Amino acid sequence: MKKPSSKIRDEIAKLQEQLKAAETREAERIGRVALKAGLGEIEVDEPELQAAFEDLAKRFRGGEVRTGGGKRGAGTGESSASSAQNATGASASGTAEA
Repeated sequence: MKKPSSKIRDEIAKLQEQLKAAETREAERIGRVALKAGLGEIEVDEPELQAAFEDLAKRFRGGEVRTGGGKRGAGTGESSASSAQNATGASASGTAEA
């Protein structure tokens, strides 16, 4: 039997809540580690910090790392960008943006 649309909407809402909670936990964890490493004391532009986080993610995933430390163009690395933004948001305000 097919599910009614209202039941599907309820399931989607529950999954969105679970996703938000998981992203918050991940952002808080990464934020704590970043603060322990001293990143909270360094003044760096967010795009540059995001690029560094993307390079770090590639390193741990086994991908190639960019050697240039500059800024990235808009729209690149979107998949890991949200994690990096959440991490910087968690370290700055104690909450994640989702």
